[in-house]
Amino acid sequence: MSAAAAPPGPLVLEPIGVVHAPAASRAEAPRQPGAAPDLPAEIRLYPGRNFEHALEDLAGWDTLWVLFWFHLNRGWRPKVLPPRSTTGRKGVFATRAPHRPNPLGLSAVRLERIEGLRLFIRGGDMLDGTPVLDLKPYVPYTDAHPAAGSGWLAAAATADPLPAWVVAFDPVAAEQAAWIEARTGLPLRERIVATLALGPQPHPYRRIRRSGGGLLLAVREWRVRFAVEGRAVRVSAIGSGFRPARLAETGAGATPEAHREYRARWPDQNCV
Repeated sequence: MSAAAAPPGPLVLEPIGVVHAPAASRAEAPRQPGAAPDLPAEIRLYPGRNFEHALEDLAGWDTLWVLFWFHLNRGWRPKVLPPRSTTGRKGVFATRAPHRPNPLGLSAVRLERIEGLRLFIRGGDMLDGTPVLDLKPYVPYTDAHPAAGSGWLAAAATADPLPAWVVAFDPVAAEQAAWIEARTGLPLRERIVATLALGPQPHPYRRIRRSGGGLLLAVREWRVRFAVEGRAVRVSAIGSGFRPARLAETGAGATPEAHREYRARWPDQNCV
């Protein structure tokens, strides 16, 4: 191997801050920043590192590039199955998938304001707790290429942006979601809407599957039944993901009490 082809030594990256966002899991995250243009988030830079000075003049830009680390990834995959692919797996370098040799992310977000070391943004696709590596201004005359091709997306007629799906709750499902939120603190309704608005098609990565002639979404230990009508998604009921035998267990490691209480309140709602 020639000197020019020899790989360099290890590279050291140190986060400059962290993202605080509504999405806590990969299944809830928008597939691209443009899929949720109004989703709010906050970037908090670390104190004591002169970042106050580094932020000077940034407020004059309304769009930023955020470079970040896919902190939940373990390993990488040379071939991945993007949500919009209709022709099977693609090489990871031909996708925006997070499963990369170096789990680096790049997103263009809208900057609303800066308060000290806090940047308030909209339109991000980052998870809560994402380490931020760098910030750069988005420069339209050099960064925008409207005539650029879309690769396999154009061939498959699946290019973004696609309109969000409309998610509605039947009365009983709305009541169940409110009870779970009050009892557990889990923002269940928000997570259901964030996931299904991106598309209700079965997908293992987003924990959506077919079940009993319908569709089922898993959000932590809860299971959400829904149906699709045109571009609308109707949530009909919510159930515990624990089976009756598990719900009957007591002692250390037993099912969380909220699931037993839920089952007693809605006994006709089958665990799924």
